[in-house]
Amino acid sequence: MDSSNPLQQLLLRGLGTTSLVTDRLRYVSQEWVRSGKLDPSHASALVEDVLKALRGETPGLEEQAGRQLERNRDQLLQDLGIPLQRELDELRGRIDRLEQAQRQRSVDAPGE
Repeated sequence: MDSSNPLQQLLLRGLGTTSLVTDRLRYVSQEWVRSGKLDPSHASALVEDVLKALRGETPGLEEQAGRQLERNRDQLLQDLGIPLQRELDELRGRIDRLEQAQRQRSVDAPGE
């Protein structure tokens, strides 16, 4: 390994870490099967699901996590009393309509 190439080092460490996680996950799932905590038919599916998640091959899970993150963010902003962008946009629209109505009234009745 070329010690002067940090990108290469990072890539190799990442691959090594992934390999260790995969091996450990398989070992743990086998232990769960032996102890009766996990059905043998579910062990390989569990390993594959976790590995897919690690590889980023679970778009449904990522979307669900993203939606949950948005809900948490919106709740935090609400708790802090900070309006959301859509609320500001709605208020701007209402202000625009009120200003337009006021201008129209001024044009319709200039001498009053």
